[in-house]
Amino acid sequence: MPTDRKFVSVDDAEEPFFAGVDVGGTNIKIGVVDNLGRPMSWLSISTDDQKGAQDGAERIAKAIKRALADARLTAKDVPYVGLGTPGTMDVPNGRILQTHNLPGWSDSPIRDLVSEAVGKPVAFVNDANAAAYGEFWVGSGRAFNSIALLTLGTGVGGGVIIGDLLIEGENSIGGELGHMVIDYHENARMCGCGHRGHLEAYCSATAVVKRTQESLEAGRASSLRKRRAKLTPLIVAEEAETNDELALEIIDDTARYLAVGIVSVMHVVDPGAVVLGGAMNFGGRQTELGRRFLARVQQEVALRALEPLVTRTAVDFASLGGDAGYIGAAGIARLAYLRKAK
Repeated sequence: MPTDRKFVSVDDAEEPFFAGVDVGGTNIKIGVVDNLGRPMSWLSISTDDQKGAQDGAERIAKAIKRALADARLTAKDVPYVGLGTPGTMDVPNGRILQTHNLPGWSDSPIRDLVSEAVGKPVAFVNDANAAAYGEFWVGSGRAFNSIALLTLGTGVGGGVIIGDLLIEGENSIGGELGHMVIDYHENARMCGCGHRGHLEAYCSATAVVKRTQESLEAGRASSLRKRRAKLTPLIVAEEAETNDELALEIIDDTARYLAVGIVSVMHVVDPGAVVLGGAMNFGGRQTELGRRFLARVQQEVALRALEPLVTRTAVDFASLGGDAGYIGAAGIARLAYLRKAK
């Protein structure tokens, strides 16, 4: 999440205004943005999914009211609300089907529950798709007509935007880039979804830790050995910054696996840019290690992609951090409002 978050005042903002909600397993982020995607206010509440979807919807409504007050707005100033949630979903009918992060919300009509609690129409979207739209609208993808976003965290999420079209698919599974198959072998790594060979099984934070542990168990010498009890990608990155051979190898392998998935996206979608978001960016552009990771991804992509794509497709880090989800959800609400107004 950006540490230099700046808010535009209602006096300088452009109408209409939209509220965006980004639901995570631990916290729910709520923000209000103007017509140009500029944040006007932001807050976070606990998800507490065990209390159920109805309770969550009611607390979201209260949080939106607070966010509006912080922006010196009232409910009448916001025509639409955007809601992003994780898990498999039935977008047309506004239902979460199943989500490991929010078991208390599985099989719930969350869109309509929030709409009733807020008293506004709600645009419903997958959380990674919301983040993709945020980056497309006002983030690293704003200069392009189409982007694909890959979010690297506990799992690997994704989203594809072409023009103002969010690719959700016939069954609301469009953009699940983390579940691309990059290894078809019978002994391929197991993904958290229960299937083998998915990109997430190789490039997620969970996968980075598992691959590191396996190397240590195999006897690899590494400064990571003394920290293996509480191993995280951040610890791997810290040891890589001391030039630990295994830590650097793990990060380079992650870049290679990620590039395989990126090339598949490039060949199918041909986006203007592929944007890398999520918490596991090894420091991003702010650190030498992060820049090294990005350069390795770009190099591995160049080895596998068709020539026009190598020189014409940007591969870069996302820029909105943890704000991408609620900004993107608000952007999806804006699209719904504009389409309805036509």
